[in-house]
Amino acid sequence: MTRSKTIQLYLIDGVPKGRIKCTLANWTGIAYKIPRIELDKAKSIDYLKQSGVYFLFSTSDETQENIVYIGQAGNRKNGEGILNRLQEHKRNPDKDYWTEAVAFTTTNNAFGPTEISYLENQFTNLARDSKRYIVKNSNEPNLGHVTEEKESELEEFIDYTKIVIGSLGYRVFEPLIVDDSPSEFIEPSSKELLLYFKQKSRKSKKSIEASAKQTSEGIVLLKGSHIEIIDSTSSPEKIRKMRQKDNLVIDGILQENTLFTSPTYAAAFVIGGHINGKNAWKDEHGRSLNEIEKSE
Repeated sequence: MTRSKTIQLYLIDGVPKGRIKCTLANWTGIAYKIPRIELDKAKSIDYLKQSGVYFLFSTSDETQENIVYIGQAGNRKNGEGILNRLQEHKRNPDKDYWTEAVAFTTTNNAFGPTEISYLENQFTNLARDSKRYIVKNSNEPNLGHVTEEKESELEEFIDYTKIVIGSLGYRVFEPLIVDDSPSEFIEPSSKELLLYFKQKSRKSKKSIEASAKQTSEGIVLLKGSHIEIIDSTSSPEKIRKMRQKDNLVIDGILQENTLFTSPTYAAAFVIGGHINGKNAWKDEHGRSLNEIEKSE
């Protein structure tokens, strides 16, 4: 059974959008969320002069997709490990896209080069696997060589990091659909309702069949769903742009799980036009979302 956790968020500047220190009960890790414009104020934080890993977050101006860059910072001769690396990124014109940084280190300065290389590698691969964010890392980070004992210790650090970074508002490691297998750190949801959409297209004359899961974030349209390939003039502009995204739909087949905030937007994406999603999506018994919600 998943154990409860106690997380402490300390608002360093006294405001939610300022610098935040984050700690977790019975964990030697420590995290700092720092807005880019507040980076100079972080010079007084001694923990940021240690080795650690960090995440640079932003949102694409064009597509509104989430972006992340994941890096590591060793302890330099001047003592300014993570902080010095973040300042280098701030001065780098090629990395002017990020608006917030989240840095992780330990209260006992336990990370050496091997540990931070392992963490950078694992975090980068986890972020890519979740497909929540555009991962800006161009190269595959070096995994390094760790003992079995050290790997177990670092994997536990990763598990706690997932909790902390999710609590700070970044779902960079969370899959769109919860794994059914139980975990000590992530509790499977029993409320992910499986939904179906079936309709004969009047535009392409094809049978449109799609499936989705209702989650706490909205509706996740499932990979492999059949999508109408012809747009209607009534289709919302946002939906038309999504349908035109490279390699998202190939030959009328959805290539990856895709999150929508509402059942109507998910259904509109499927048919390329306007539709009432709460009536269109139905469970295995043929009940619409409207009927299911009324019965609850």
